[in-house]
Amino acid sequence: MRLVASVGKREKICGMSKKKDAKVAKKKVQEGEGAPWKQWGSDLDENAVEQMRMAVRLPVAVRGALMPDAHVGYGLPIGGVLATENAVIPYAVGVDIACRMKLTVLDLPLSWLKERRERLARAIEEETIFGVGGAFKKRRQHRVLDEDWNCSPVTQRFKDKAWAQLGTSGSGNHFVEFGRLELFEPVREVPRGEYLALLSHSGSRGTGAEVCLYYSRIAAKLHPELPKEWAKLAWLEMDKAEGQEYWAAMQLMGKYAAANHELIHRHIARNLGAQVLLDLENHHNFAWREKHFGQEVIVHRKGATPAGKGMLGIIPGCMASPAFIVEGKGEPESLESASHGAGRVMSRKHAESVFRWDEIRSRLESLGIWLLSAGVDEAPECYRDIHQVMAAQEDLVRIVARFDPKIVKMAPAGEKAED
Repeated sequence: MRLVASVGKREKICGMSKKKDAKVAKKKVQEGEGAPWKQWGSDLDENAVEQMRMAVRLPVAVRGALMPDAHVGYGLPIGGVLATENAVIPYAVGVDIACRMKLTVLDLPLSWLKERRERLARAIEEETIFGVGGAFKKRRQHRVLDEDWNCSPVTQRFKDKAWAQLGTSGSGNHFVEFGRLELFEPVREVPRGEYLALLSHSGSRGTGAEVCLYYSRIAAKLHPELPKEWAKLAWLEMDKAEGQEYWAAMQLMGKYAAANHELIHRHIARNLGAQVLLDLENHHNFAWREKHFGQEVIVHRKGATPAGKGMLGIIPGCMASPAFIVEGKGEPESLESASHGAGRVMSRKHAESVFRWDEIRSRLESLGIWLLSAGVDEAPECYRDIHQVMAAQEDLVRIVARFDPKIVKMAPAGEKAED
């Protein structure tokens, strides 16, 4: 009897101790000063700024930065950059793991943008698929299918779906565009001048989202001490099995997203009988092992472009504004990062209540832009002025080329956003 009573008492004491530890941990997160961070740009959504303030107060946070296109996201804001010590945060990478940009310069005449635009549009329509459930009946092949898809129970389970969606484009702010590219200087042996180019934006599709959701739930269970509003900033330790498993799955999703773009561009070029003069690409929803301020850290760039010194990247605007090829300046305080686009300033729900496509299409046509399809929630007014965003980060990147969209394809209206 005494033994039972003793065990029960010990369990009660342990329970009280755990509650006390959780209370102390919660107070530290809520009241801590946080790691140093810096903001670029002004007039940012205060809720996004507050999300950044919260993120740098995590016990694993080392340093942060907020880009000039920032807006509210899950946990870390879109446009948020966070360096952590020995920890990876699934929601600080994002739902669309390895969402990325790819630009291809083709050897086709620039005049095709006007004279043979129907031919260009048909190539997009025939060689990729938009929409949340978009998948190919005749599946495409790529060496990424030979990678280790057993590295995680999620990637193992969803490999077949990933294969069916290989080469597709998704929904939300994902797009495929033809346009006019002006190189202001030679880029990788391609001379300065004007070219016809193909630009795409998408990520790891449904499988990447499943990876994020699965490991975010695990991270949240491992950190019950976090206040509710911090729950989506829960982390996985890199030297524990869960962290290593997520890291392997994230790396696979990076390769998978790159394969999607490679197939889109390869098949469109082949459809047109064109040769590739130049390929450029970069992730902007990912985590990297890097060294900053003398410390080995994990850098999460959620909607932020890697901008190490001399590194080339692509920063798009919206369907009615240019995208820019940039060269990174390696700014230490931004953790060698820059914006990933113009950044939303209007919610999708609000946009759907105030805009009409007939008015938007008319304005796009006056700008020489042919919109094949899109939801009204992707109207140009939903985004910041890309020129203002670029001006706010002149210390982070240098512009080396400009892409002006002329033929734009996005997911049809009514599709759920997965950006």
